[in-house]
Amino acid sequence: MARMARERKRSSTKQIIAKVWADGKTWSVHFGRLRYRKQGNPGVPQLFQVVAQKLPYASLSAVRRDFRKRKLTRRGVYIAHDSMGCPRYIGRGNVFSRLASRKRRYPLELVYYSFYIVSTKKHEREIETLLIRAASTLLNFNEKKKRIDISAGSVRDYEPGIKFYERQRKKGKKP
Repeated sequence: MARMARERKRSSTKQIIAKVWADGKTWSVHFGRLRYRKQGNPGVPQLFQVVAQKLPYASLSAVRRDFRKRKLTRRGVYIAHDSMGCPRYIGRGNVFSRLASRKRRYPLELVYYSFYIVSTKKHEREIETLLIRAASTLLNFNEKKKRIDISAGSVRDYEPGIKFYERQRKKGKKP
């Protein structure tokens, strides 16, 4: 356990830049950046520009204002969580407007939100599909992508050019 903590510590350091929001009781939201240490590998391209995990819904407007102030892109993959932290809605697009509309639709159910602003937009769809398939039984929407039986999802949900292996049913009379 201590070895894992040391390895994580070596790869990056956390730099808090500003407090964005606080509820005065329990939670606060801060903006920061991960910095490479000398042992890190800064030559590897980043998959994400900005990440946020399980922030309180009450902070949504403050985080949105901070995004505008910092001129960060607001398109990405987002997750709306219930009070137990379970994902209930996953999607992609304008993160803040879509999360706000989910909260208006399910005001009592949704308590937290997460988002991932992807560096290369073409990967948004793949990340969204992966998250939906991983959390399928917990989600409240999109019956096409979330499979709760043994049926596989469509490989067409991924970007063109991807190589794949696909299970296919033998043609002819079904047993």
